[in-house]
Amino acid sequence: MAEQTKIKVEAIVNAPVKTVWQFWNTPADIMEWNTADSSWHTPKSENDLRKGGKFKHRMEAKDGSFGFDFEGAYDKVELYNEIAYTMPDGRMTSTLFEEKTGKTTIITIFDAETENDPELQKQGWQAILNNFVKYVESK
Repeated sequence: MAEQTKIKVEAIVNAPVKTVWQFWNTPADIMEWNTADSSWHTPKSENDLRKGGKFKHRMEAKDGSFGFDFEGAYDKVELYNEIAYTMPDGRMTSTLFEEKTGKTTIITIFDAETENDPELQKQGWQAILNNFVKYVESK
């Protein structure tokens, strides 16, 4: 079996980790920031944040032309520090949160899927992360 390509995205949020964690994991907030592009939205979000718990975020084009469920099962939930999960196709993701001087660095490392170019995937996940930063800092 070929080795899984790993992709890393990161950002710094001008907010303490407790605030970042809340916005990252609350379904009402996820529906506000979870998009890579303004032509998309997340009309529904479910999140059972615990080891063995599951999440499902419905992501759709606003014009109704396309949509999919982004989902997974949590493998690790370490409060204010790390969230790791496995997607239904077996790909894994880990997100680390680290606070320094009132700012929180978020680093996500995920297994690339094989349909799209890894650079395109990185751009999409980075855009969502950047949107998250804008959302948190606007609150």
